[in-house]
Amino acid sequence: MDTLTLYDKYVMATYTRLPLILVRGEGIKVWDSSGREYLDFFPGWAVSGIGHCHPRVVGAIQRQSKKIIHVSNNYYNELQGRLAQKISENSFSGKVFFCNSGAEANESAIKLARAYGHPDRYEIISMDNSFHGRTLATMTATGQEKYHKGFGPMPKGFVHVPFNDMEAIKAKISKRTIAILIELIQGEGGINIASKRFVKDLRKFCTDRDILLLIDEVQTGMGRTGRFFSYQHYAIEPDAMTLAKTLGGGMPIGAMVASEKFASVLKPGTHASTFGGSPIVSAASLAVFEAIEKDGLIKNAEEMGEYLKGKLNKLKNRHSIIKEVRGMGLMIGVELKSNGKDIVEACIDKGLLINCTHNTVLRLMPPMIVGKKDIDRAISILDEVLKGGI
Repeated sequence: MDTLTLYDKYVMATYTRLPLILVRGEGIKVWDSSGREYLDFFPGWAVSGIGHCHPRVVGAIQRQSKKIIHVSNNYYNELQGRLAQKISENSFSGKVFFCNSGAEANESAIKLARAYGHPDRYEIISMDNSFHGRTLATMTATGQEKYHKGFGPMPKGFVHVPFNDMEAIKAKISKRTIAILIELIQGEGGINIASKRFVKDLRKFCTDRDILLLIDEVQTGMGRTGRFFSYQHYAIEPDAMTLAKTLGGGMPIGAMVASEKFASVLKPGTHASTFGGSPIVSAASLAVFEAIEKDGLIKNAEEMGEYLKGKLNKLKNRHSIIKEVRGMGLMIGVELKSNGKDIVEACIDKGLLINCTHNTVLRLMPPMIVGKKDIDRAISILDEVLKGGI
């Protein structure tokens, strides 16, 4: 049977898949089963954030797979310790819990907050248009009703407020509030960026009331915004942050980092992850850090992000369908005045992979290795599609 038939017969249809069978990737390019080449400007929601099959990551996986692949978390794993150190050195002083995905990392942050506030303080405030995962708790924390439909009753203890609105947060605070969970750049919500004033006020508000500030860096983390972590643009530190996506260079990994004040809240037996921080994913993640640092990828993300936004704003001047270009580093949204689904599909037909979120926002998040020639080619394709009047 061919691949599409196998999926039809044996794989649950929980995704709306495009009829594209990708079989190989290298750097910023991927190839389908017919040998056709594509520029990948949306590599797995930023999972392949340093490019497909990065040589440093591939080499680390190959070397580690010949030694030991899995070590139970009942024992010590030297690579996990080194990775925790690397994360902490590039963020803030604290300790790390390892898991397998962004949703699991956010679940860990939720449990950390509730354990700290137990038994009286358990409510967590999150933002409208946020996205924090697909488990029951993280889905409930997600401020988009469409993700809640069909799964009720939802777990109690989650409150949603408008993004960038400090007064709305103050209005919803109660004696039960223990944490505020936020993406500083909303990915699935349409590339909405938190204002510096809002974040500064939010940090002070949380500190004054002994409320945990939890920052979801699942999509924004690991250099994509032109800093290692997006909170570093705001001159504040979170009480805990969550990571995944680019952290593993293509391997499944999640992490929750808690500051020293809260790191001891989760004690032995209160939380766990069978596969979290295994030697092979830790090796891959350490290679991601090495690539980012030695290849200057954060600087490149900042510079190429500005170049890409400049090119997109020139497109905006030529095509009235474009309402706004916004973003930070290589996390960019192009808001349209109409639905973007057909534009995404037309771009794919011409060899460019992008994404559309919130129906009208084209999302461009190319690997941090992207260069000007890649961007010029992508812009040329998008320009051609928009000229077609789709």
